[in-house]
Amino acid sequence: MSKVIGVIPARMAATRLPGKPLLPIAGKPMVQWVWERASQARSLHELYIATPDPEIIQAAQAFGAQAILTSHAHRTGTDRLAEVARLTQGEIYVNIQGDEPLLRPEAIDRAVAPLLKDPTVMMSSLYTEAQPHEYDQPSVVKVVLDQQGNALYFSRSRIPYPRESTELPVWKHIGLYVFRRELLLQFAEWAPTPLERTESLEQLRVLEHGYRIRMVYFEHAPIAVDTETDLARVRAILENSPNPSAENRTSP
Repeated sequence: MSKVIGVIPARMAATRLPGKPLLPIAGKPMVQWVWERASQARSLHELYIATPDPEIIQAAQAFGAQAILTSHAHRTGTDRLAEVARLTQGEIYVNIQGDEPLLRPEAIDRAVAPLLKDPTVMMSSLYTEAQPHEYDQPSVVKVVLDQQGNALYFSRSRIPYPRESTELPVWKHIGLYVFRRELLLQFAEWAPTPLERTESLEQLRVLEHGYRIRMVYFEHAPIAVDTETDLARVRAILENSPNPSAENRTSP
């Protein structure tokens, strides 16, 4: 059976919320909530927090997580994931967003499943149905699929464009990525590609190099904490709900 390693990239230098991984939520730093949720995923054999910041290392060790000190030079979380892949022995690596404290463990298991079932699948990710108010939001990444469930394209614009009346749904990408080790290490060696630079979406680098990304439907997109408003919303859920995982929805 393939060894599956989960990695939570985390760094203090977030633009909009500096020190985001260690911001307190209901008595715990944000990254601890993510780690605790990810630890419940049945498909993971090992789980690490990967960070360039010693204070995150110290916090992770305090709540019992394994942490790896990585380079400050990485441009993306995927580059940080690749460094962990060079230091560990796994076949499959999961890039788990460090700013999603309401992550559902089954999201990880659902995303990993295609690589466990089919050795030809090199990468997978998740999608769900976008809400009408999200169709034209650049912060909400949209995806279109082929008839085998592979991603054709990702965009910050609405795709497909409804030139004529259509009942096609608008699919929203959920940014949890699963890589086979060999593709992950290749990805880290490639320069950013033209479409990637245009849309500012690193997953387009994979498509531009001719690889497929298998997409898996998942009902519940997690709330990403990007702003003070997001932070207040997540704090309210985790501080006031007796069962916060049941509140993990994107709708208000």
